[in-house]
Amino acid sequence: MLASDINILSMKKSAENSAAFLKLLANPTRLLILCNIVEHEKRVGELEEDVDISQSALSQHLSRMRSERIVKADKRGQHVYYSISDPNVVQILKVLYDLFCKK
Repeated sequence: MLASDINILSMKKSAENSAAFLKLLANPTRLLILCNIVEHEKRVGELEEDVDISQSALSQHLSRMRSERIVKADKRGQHVYYSISDPNVVQILKVLYDLFCKK
């Protein structure tokens, strides 16, 4: 196998991983949830109010992001706090903010 073949195989795997990561983020509700916790953790109840979706829908999104390890949950007493656990997500959100939100 040639070195260029290894590079192509590596690039293909990286492209697949990147596409899966972007697909996870390519949901307006999930992006809104992540934007709400990018600077500090929030309780589920706070997120429900801020994002303005039902608790059931919020739970589904949080569960998906937890299973993909981009957010983490910290249970304290009766409350569960969510925060971003993947630093790549923070970098992507900063770029998206600069491109689409900054005036």
